[in-house]
Amino acid sequence: MQFGLWNSASIKIKMIQNPFLESPENQSWFELKPEFIRTDITIALEQAEKNLQKIRDLKPEQATFANSVKALENASLDLQSAWGLVSHLDSVCNTQELREAYNEMLPAVSSFGAKISLDPVLWKALQAFEESEEASNLNLVDRRLLNETLLDFKEAGADLPDEKRKRLEEISQELAKVTQKFSEQVLDATNEWRIVVHEEKKLAGLPETAKEAARQTAIEKLGTEKGKSSWVFTLHAPSMLPVLQYLEDDDIRRKVWQASDSLCVNDPHANEPLIRKIILLRQEKSEILGKNDFADVVLSRRMAKNGEKADEFIMQLHEKTIPFFNNENRELEEFKANKTNQDTELLEPWEVAYWSEKLKKERYDFDSEDLRPFFPIQSVLEGMFELTSKVFGLKIEERPTKFEDQVFEYGNNSDAVPQSVWHPEVRFYDLFDEQSEQLLGSFYADWHPRSSKRSGAWMNYLKTGEPTENGHREAHIGLICGNLTAPTPSKPALLTHYEVETVFHEFGHLLHHLCGNVPHRSLNGVNVAWDFVELPSQIMENWCWEKESLDLFARHHESGDTIPESLFRKMLRARNFMAGNTMMRQLAFAKLDLHIHRFLAKHEFEDLEANLSEALNSFLPKRKSTPRSIALRFSHLFSSPVGYAAAYYSYKWAEVLDADAFTRFKKEGIMNPNTGRDFREQILSKGNSEPPDQLYRNFMGRDPNSEPLMNRSGLST
Repeated sequence: MQFGLWNSASIKIKMIQNPFLESPENQSWFELKPEFIRTDITIALEQAEKNLQKIRDLKPEQATFANSVKALENASLDLQSAWGLVSHLDSVCNTQELREAYNEMLPAVSSFGAKISLDPVLWKALQAFEESEEASNLNLVDRRLLNETLLDFKEAGADLPDEKRKRLEEISQELAKVTQKFSEQVLDATNEWRIVVHEEKKLAGLPETAKEAARQTAIEKLGTEKGKSSWVFTLHAPSMLPVLQYLEDDDIRRKVWQASDSLCVNDPHANEPLIRKIILLRQEKSEILGKNDFADVVLSRRMAKNGEKADEFIMQLHEKTIPFFNNENRELEEFKANKTNQDTELLEPWEVAYWSEKLKKERYDFDSEDLRPFFPIQSVLEGMFELTSKVFGLKIEERPTKFEDQVFEYGNNSDAVPQSVWHPEVRFYDLFDEQSEQLLGSFYADWHPRSSKRSGAWMNYLKTGEPTENGHREAHIGLICGNLTAPTPSKPALLTHYEVETVFHEFGHLLHHLCGNVPHRSLNGVNVAWDFVELPSQIMENWCWEKESLDLFARHHESGDTIPESLFRKMLRARNFMAGNTMMRQLAFAKLDLHIHRFLAKHEFEDLEANLSEALNSFLPKRKSTPRSIALRFSHLFSSPVGYAAAYYSYKWAEVLDADAFTRFKKEGIMNPNTGRDFREQILSKGNSEPPDQLYRNFMGRDPNSEPLMNRSGLST
């Protein structure tokens, strides 16, 4: 346990009084109340400041790796841990009290973080060490930490005059506040909307699973009496997507689509003013740092290096994709015209998923819902864990959990200590190396939507372990969250295949964290270039398309049968259905991101949507009604000071890497433990201990090739 401020005799009392400062291994989530946030974060800030002052007080000749570089990495550790808990709860258990406490302390935390790399005295201490004899003799990993730390300071503006450094601190505080507001408004606007259906005949075409979930939502939101004769649909993905894909009632589909399309357009959740402020602050920061735009700021140490190269990458994929994209949309329009005995014309946006599903069904005799019975979530997880054991040499064991005074007897070890969780649905697991049986880390899993939880799916971490004095390594602690199909009173949580891919994706991020074996926290796990960080996550999705691996986790929830060969073949044939549109949708998001940060941020513009529509013209399918862009609800770009801003291209960049890297698994065996061990050793365990392009070459023996991605997507000419 790391408490810095107190001696061992006082720890027990302080743990009760200051729950956010408790060691992550012993976290009692029930004690993490909003009323403790101000006190605990203030204590952590004060201690972090004392730790920094010790570095400032060093004389140049006193500076060592341990008391300068390493001390700086560890100075804010307790603060990062405590604030990480606050931020996590804000994501999964949002309440008005928590939100107020979070926003009260956010400026102080943001200011503190911004000041570190702009502190001239800390900068001089690092420079003094860099010139020392010890620095010239560092091992490769220690040298990597020194170099990365020096670059952090240089790129943050440590060499700038006082007034510019002061303005950069102010910008960091302002960005933290306005991006948090953006995130809150997306959550609030999403939760605020719903549509109630009272006549079952209006639900024609909707799968029974979706109907049952809508009935359950109605009971939760309207009460048992009203809810038992109603169906409620929301803008959460598991509720909204089946409506757009299957419901025959065009009017309901239109209302749901329009609600999603207009999210955060109008007061009280209007996000355009916030976007304007965010991009102006980011551009101002870029200019102070001597950069042309925000893309050049954030990409300088990523694989793309700058915004121009990222843009070129997107345009190259765009050029390869557009013939398939145009042909698919024309075919879909002709299909609808043929089925309705009407002239060929543009589709309305709320018709696209509906008619796409019908075309796929006719062309491949395949319905995505046919797979759902084979993906009960616990079977998916257990099979994924078995795959992890076979391929990567890891073992996963579930532990019992405890929520307030309730204990849930999960797992097979009745002697295991129950782990406290933040919600009854949350599960907890330990991950071991199979050969040595060493505990590498533990993780929480929180899979289903609720109104207090932000949308999407993500992985995060609560602790990054380091080697101890006796040569062992502390265990990592991570978490994975999603908003997947929830169980109903009559059925377990039955996932779509896309949701299964989401589980594997986030689990790939988690493995990257838990398998990290670098002796410095800031170089470990997912602390890598963001256009490389998606490689471990996206490569995991490949095992969702192979029969050998599917048979481990795709089991019918009633019979236990694996997916029949005939259904699997249909699934494969339909894999690249509308692949041009799927590819172009992601490219459009990346282009929107780059256009906003490379062009709009530097020029005045009257109408955001009109400008984006023009810039994205060749990326967007033509529709009868023109959809709005995703900008106003694009949390990846605008819900944190940096996030994926100017870097959404990373998904496609890393997809090139994952498709190419998986060719080695295909060649050597998708369940080959030697290949899996090598991936674990060369990629998962290495973090940022070496440049990402070198790590990739270490695994593949060469630079990446984009052709496997185009081949896998069926977009090769």
